Order: sequence, then C-alpha cells, then structure tokens
Amino acid sequence: MIEIDTHVIVDRPPSDAFRYLADFSTCEQWDPAVYRAEKLTAGAPAVGSEFRVIVSLGARRKTLRYRIESIQPGRRIELVGRGAGIKTFETLTVSAEDGGRRAHIDYQGRFSLRGPLERAKPILSPAIRRMASRATRGLADALAVETRTPRQGWLSYAADRAVLPGEAMYTDRGYFAMHDRSHSEFMDGKRVVVTGATSGIGRAIAAEYARLGAHVTLVGRDTDRLAAAADHVRSFAGAAPDAVDVVEADLSSIAAMRRAAATIAEDAPKLDVLVNNAGAMFEDYGVTDDDIEHTVAINLVAPFVLTESLIGSLHAGGGRVINMASGGMYAVGLDIDALTPLPANYGGLKAYARAKRALVALTAHWARRYGDEGIQFNAMHPGWVATPGVAKSLPRFHFVMRPVLRDARMGADTAVWLGAARAAAGLNGAFVFDRKPRPTALVPGTRVKPSQAQSLYGWLRNTTGLTLHGLG
Repeated sequence: MIEIDTHVIVDRPPSDAFRYLADFSTCEQWDPAVYRAEKLTAGAPAVGSEFRVIVSLGARRKTLRYRIESIQPGRRIELVGRGAGIKTFETLTVSAEDGGRRAHIDYQGRFSLRGPLERAKPILSPAIRRMASRATRGLADALAVETRTPRQGWLSYAADRAVLPGEAMYTDRGYFAMHDRSHSEFMDGKRVVVTGATSGIGRAIAAEYARLGAHVTLVGRDTDRLAAAADHVRSFAGAAPDAVDVVEADLSSIAAMRRAAATIAEDAPKLDVLVNNAGAMFEDYGVTDDDIEHTVAINLVAPFVLTESLIGSLHAGGGRVINMASGGMYAVGLDIDALTPLPANYGGLKAYARAKRALVALTAHWARRYGDEGIQFNAMHPGWVATPGVAKSLPRFHFVMRPVLRDARMGADTAVWLGAARAAAGLNGAFVFDRKPRPTALVPGTRVKPSQAQSLYGWLRNTTGLTLHGLG
C-alpha cells in the first residue's frame, strides 16, 4: 500500500474549490499525469457518479474508473478508483482559511497494487508521490484567478513565423504543452449563445460554459439534433433543464438569422458571450436563397447578421464575441471580389479559407468599431481537431493526422477561456490560439489593412441589407 497525505491552500472561497473538485473530470485540467478524464454519469456529481480517467505512467497509459463513494456537500469527497493491477482510495477535504477567503484542500491517497505493478512498487512509489505533488501544485494553479493579459512568448512567435513548427502545435501536443488548461472561473447568472452547437467543438463549448454555471442557448437548424445536444450539455454539466435552451435557425438564411437574433434579444436583453462557432465547407459550388455562395453565407454572413443584430444586448451585458477561424486563412489574403465566386473558379478549400480570412478581418474591425462601447471581439484558432466535419471534408488529412488530432474539448478550450476568464479581457481584437495572441498574417501579401476591413464591413452591410447600428 502506498500512502500519500498532502495539502494545498488556494486563494478561492471553499465553496468554489469544492464545486470545482466535485466534478472529478476536471482533474485533467490540473493533474499533469492525467491525459483525459470524463464524467460517465449524467447529472450533478453525487454518490455513485462515475468517471473514466486515463493516467500517463511513464510511456504507458492506464485507464481507471473512479466512483464517488461519499460526498459531504461543500466539505468532503471520497472516491475509489479501479484499474488493471491498481485500486485507489482517495479523499479530498475542503475547509476554510482566513475567515473563508481561502480554501484549505487536504488530499489523502491510498494506492493498492497487484501483479506486475506490485513487483514494480520500488519504482512506482516515488513516481506516484511525484505525481501527487505535481497534481496539488496544478490544483493551486487551476484555482488561482489570473488577471494578467497573456502575451505571446518569443519561442511561439518564432515557431509561428517558421510556419511548420507553428503548425505542429496545432496538434494535441500543443494543447498539452499549455501551462494552464483550467476553467474554474464560474459564470453564474451569465448568458451565452453558441452557434453550430449540435456536435463537435460547438457542443463542447456549450457544455463547458454550462458546467461553469452559465445559461446557454444553442443555435442550429436541426430540431432533433438541437434537442440531443441540449440533453448532452445538461448531462455533462449537471445543469437544470431551464439552464439550456435552443433556437432553431437556418444559418444560410439572412431572414432566419434576423429572427433568431430577435428571439435571443427578447429572452436575453443582456448578453455576456456570443460564440460564432458554426462553419461549413462545401465541395461543390452552390448559392443560398439570398444568392450568396454557401461557404460565405454560413462562415461569414451568418455571424455578421447575428452579431450586428445583437449589438444592443452585447452592449448592455458588456459582452464578448468569439469567432471561430481556421489555420487555412493563413494561405490567403482578403479578397472581397472572391467572396462572390463564379462556378468555374470555385474551390471548396479556398472558399473556406477566404471566408475565414474575412471573418478574422471583420473581427478586428468590430473591435475598433465597438471596443469603446464595452464589447470585446476575438477571433480564434481551435487547432487541428478531429470533428465530423473534418473527417467528411478532409478525409485524407483526417486519416493521416488522426493519432495527433485534438478532440472537441481541446478545440473548445480557447473559446471557453475567452468568454470566461478575466485575463482575456485585455485582448480585444486579438487573434488567439491556445490562450495567447498570435499573428494573423504569416505569408507575404496576406496582411489586412484597416481600410480593407472597413470595405468588407460595407460589403456585408450592402449584401445583407442591415442598417447602420446606433452604437459606434
């Protein structure tokens, strides 16, 4: 039996610390030895809730299944973990320090080894103790509220400029290289809207916001998929039924997006976060009922219409707008004429890259236009993520890169951080990847001037028929 007793004191109220720990799947955010953790039981954490935790032991990974054996709300959690050759008994106890301003977290772990692991105990014992020490330090970091605006370091700047080293960080290796992967700043009472939330990154974004306590609205076009996504988000977060709602809308239709915005604004006159996540890539040329090429309609026009129509609610809420971009935009510059391609020169990948380039340029323009009104705008790159859309649109890329692609929760990380973290408040207008600002132009001739972005804004207003908003 390996026994470990340690503790950590964090500058958060005990209620925050316990709330964060009770969903034990957050251990992947603060324990460096945990590769992935997942809550298997629907609803809020309770006795009987189970979690799957994949732990890295040297070069090998071991899967453990944890179960909450006892829980004293706000005070104590007892868990039992089982895996091949190992059984753990772990207790987390939270108490108050400094009149309740800080939390004292005690950790007790008992590790019973069998078979080959028992024979390797002389090696594993110090390794497990080091893991526990790193985990407690990670927990302290995860519960610390960082307020300093992050800056890009010179190493990542050089990697971005060298292109290929920068692209290597788009894989899951880049995600695990991040110093901080925690989401512990709760969002109780805040309103969040996420488009394209029926699967993949969008659903993961919505789920994490809901876990943080926000009221989340999912926007999509398929009734059944919206209902299934809402159920998933509630289950993941242990949220109340009325904490997650849906708005059905065809993102390729200007009129539908206006109606969706009106519905949202009526229900949420103060909006804290809008995530324009929905995106699509089309192999063949086609136009919408508004006579707009499909790729441009969904990836650029839809976020323009929804955001402009919700400016009043965003202004009232001091909101943040997060636009999902793509690394493909680095290959192209802003070409407004190319946003209305002819069938003869249409290419799906290029159309997608141009639409995302335009969205990034629009984001910077919005930051200049509305930043003084208290609204923050950011575009972001999720990394290379294994989503159904990537598998369908880029099958070869997906097949070759699958072992190192990020999963949806990794891809969602920066979007959640941008909406929830205090430290993100100083990044208005920045293009963000893995929680740090990044350059928007790496290839000569692709940098967008403010005057070009202004022309794009005018083109979108003319294309959509939206009148100039009173703000800014």
